[in-house]
Parts: sequence; C-alpha cells; structure tokens
Amino acid sequence: MKRRILVVEDQDDSRRIMRDLLASAGYQVLEARTGADAVKAAETERPDLILMDLQLPVIDGLEATRRIKAIESLRDTPVIAVTSYALSGDNDKAMAAGCDSYFSKPVSPRTLLAKINAILSKPTE
Repeated sequence: MKRRILVVEDQDDSRRIMRDLLASAGYQVLEARTGADAVKAAETERPDLILMDLQLPVIDGLEATRRIKAIESLRDTPVIAVTSYALSGDNDKAMAAGCDSYFSKPVSPRTLLAKINAILSKPTE
C-alpha cells in the first residue's frame, strides 16, 4: 500500500509541483488549499505525513498544525513546514506549533524527498 502524503498549499503551481514530485517517488498524494481544509483532510484521510505551507488562507499553517496535533489520533503524524516567506524565527515558530521539520522554498526536491523518506522509514512506536 502506498504511503499517503497530504500536501497543504494554496498556490496551484506549487501544489502541482509537489504532487508530481511525490507521485513520481511512489507516494499517494492528498491535497488541501487552506488551513481549515488541511485539518478536515487530516482527520478524515489520516495521511502518513503532512507537507504544510505556512502562509494559507482561512487559518495559517501554524494554527492548522496546532489543531492537527491536538487531535489524539493525529498527534504522531509528522508535519513538515514548507514556506516561501521564511523570516527569522519562523523555524522556531514552526517547531513550537508541532512541526517535525522545516524547509524554506525553493526546496531541493532531492533534499525534501530524502527527509520524507527518512521520516516515513522510522519504525512506529
């Protein structure tokens, strides 16, 4: 069974690039455009990993991550923050919100896939 990754991204082009990258690596891709949709999708779809943009409409990626991590059954779901608006301190804010890793765009596809593969290859506790 393919591992499922929820891509949370409001920009169509960025979402398409992530979808193509992940699908070519053998992952099943789920998508959400807003932070609110991300919380709903995470709860209903139970992805193996979430790629979370931080700048999103409705609720931002930090708040969406906090809400996802507050759901008992999703607490251990890895969240990787991916943002194009990287400011000083954003990494710390992302980690405080519950993200497991942080990347600023543009992201090297090889580096991102290596991180995803490393996280998903860890044995579950």
